[in-house]
Amino acid sequence: MTRIYLSAPDVTDLERQALIDAFDSGWVAPVGPHLTEFEQHMCHRIGWPGAVALSSGTAALHLAMLEVGVQPGDTVLCSTFTFVATANAITYCGATPVFVDSDSESWNMSPALLREALDALAAEGVRPAAVIMVDLYGQCADADAIAGICAQSGIALIEDAAEALGATYRGRPAGTLGDLGVFSFNGNKIITTSGGGMLVTPSTEMADRARHLATQAREPAVHYEHARIGYNYRLSNLSAAMGTAQLARLDDIMTRRHHINQRYREALGHVHGLEFMPVPDWSGWNGWLTCVTFTTTSRRDAVIAALDSADIESRPLWKPMHLQPAYAGTRAFVDGTSEDLFTRGLCLPSSGALTDADIDLVIETLLDALG
Repeated sequence: MTRIYLSAPDVTDLERQALIDAFDSGWVAPVGPHLTEFEQHMCHRIGWPGAVALSSGTAALHLAMLEVGVQPGDTVLCSTFTFVATANAITYCGATPVFVDSDSESWNMSPALLREALDALAAEGVRPAAVIMVDLYGQCADADAIAGICAQSGIALIEDAAEALGATYRGRPAGTLGDLGVFSFNGNKIITTSGGGMLVTPSTEMADRARHLATQAREPAVHYEHARIGYNYRLSNLSAAMGTAQLARLDDIMTRRHHINQRYREALGHVHGLEFMPVPDWSGWNGWLTCVTFTTTSRRDAVIAALDSADIESRPLWKPMHLQPAYAGTRAFVDGTSEDLFTRGLCLPSSGALTDADIDLVIETLLDALG
């Protein structure tokens, strides 16, 4: 039996042909026309004029913070319930993260706790340089509330939409809900370039500056001239060709993942002590991962063990940053929400490449584990 993975890439002959076309064009070097095409297609998709395709979502986060002026010694607030790249990018700038817990409505950053954190820091004379709002599991945070708080305080808002391409908030595309947005195209995301990311912005000038930094900040001279420190962050032309093909299929990929989620809901919705990730009325969830919680950690762990025995991958929800050894002692404004989700939550296989029979096997194994 072939292992059932959590979120394997959903690729077709369209992506294969795109890679062959890029290879046959001779543009195998890091830059080329497919890179520009990918960026243009993303701009059309989200309605913003600036997009810079990069080697990872982490690189995009790093450049986003540089663009809003984050400097060594600054403070940056971010969600504690997230992948470590969000926090790591803050440290790349020499800044200090301060973590903010989730709300129960969307599992994303709590506006109330963000307000509490900003008030506490202001009382100490600390004005953060930025807030990073994360969109977890394909669902946008409460952007209007968070953006309003940031605007009142005059603080830049970066949207970490690494997991949320295609999602919407009150009809507006994920990635466009702050001053800058970031996407990831890692192998497990809703679309993939094998590895990669993108910085999106409403300013073409800002995109040009980020693109300059992402190509080692090389100046326009016949020789190699560098007036500032840059980075080797650009996406390759071959990867961009695959990204363009994947982006063209995004709506179909989301439809398939929503179908998988619905199969899970129909089969498991009656199970006592099992609940699905809440989807608020304002959320246009992209279906990336189907996530559930159990009444106890032991029930969750029993399901993980049973699935693994059947060669089915699953994964607990994110371990909050304030509990990670790498960030021990980092200041956090928490109320226990994300810690509780981590101890009881689970991500189920959700790839659009899975068949209905694969999903039925996951369901059968889960139900057997719960007795």
